[in-house]
Amino acid sequence: MSAGFGVTRLIASLQLRSCLSVCLSALLLSWGFEAEANMVSGPVVNVYPLSSYTFGSKEAKMEKDTSVADRLARMKQNYMKEGMRTSVEGILLVQEHNHPHVLLLQIGNTFFKLPGGRLKTGENEIEGLKRKLTSKLAPTASSIQPEWQIGECAAMWWRPNFETLLYPYQPPHITKPKECKKLFVVCLSERQYFAVPKNLKLLAVPLFELYDNVQRYGPVISAIPQQLSRFNFNAINN
Repeated sequence: MSAGFGVTRLIASLQLRSCLSVCLSALLLSWGFEAEANMVSGPVVNVYPLSSYTFGSKEAKMEKDTSVADRLARMKQNYMKEGMRTSVEGILLVQEHNHPHVLLLQIGNTFFKLPGGRLKTGENEIEGLKRKLTSKLAPTASSIQPEWQIGECAAMWWRPNFETLLYPYQPPHITKPKECKKLFVVCLSERQYFAVPKNLKLLAVPLFELYDNVQRYGPVISAIPQQLSRFNFNAINN
């Protein structure tokens, strides 16, 4: 009798635990914990093969400055007129061998940059980035203008003074930073045509090449792999 009673109590205990588990799961779902779990896994970004895209050329777009010193001097002049500079740049992603690559513009032999640029006074960040992407990479024919899909902001960099040094945070002792640079993930469509200015090259550089490669790509671009680590990449093969 005692053995049978013990088995009965064990079964009842297991049933109670199962019931409590179901009730707790339902309660957590009602509180939105499932959504939080999905958020922890990170947003999903579809990346398509480099071979899906077509590349052409268009008229050269000359740089406004011939040296870094000239660029910083012009930045100082604009700051005196308009205040802090706000710039936006796009992280355009493709994939090769199921590994994400970032599209970079190369100027000369040693300088690389993301497509983007300075916003006009009062200009919306998203619309401004679309304007810059169109200027840098879209064909001149209006019939094949791309529909840029701007995703999440991946990073913000701050320039405290009129110098090349940038920080991924606003230094606490700097009350009037000279520039805020924002990097946005740009979700490319499955097929797209890029027109690259003749004086520039458009390269697809793998994340493993960018990672911590400050000497070649600078602090902003070489930090992109860390900034993208919260994203889940869905490599789609045609």
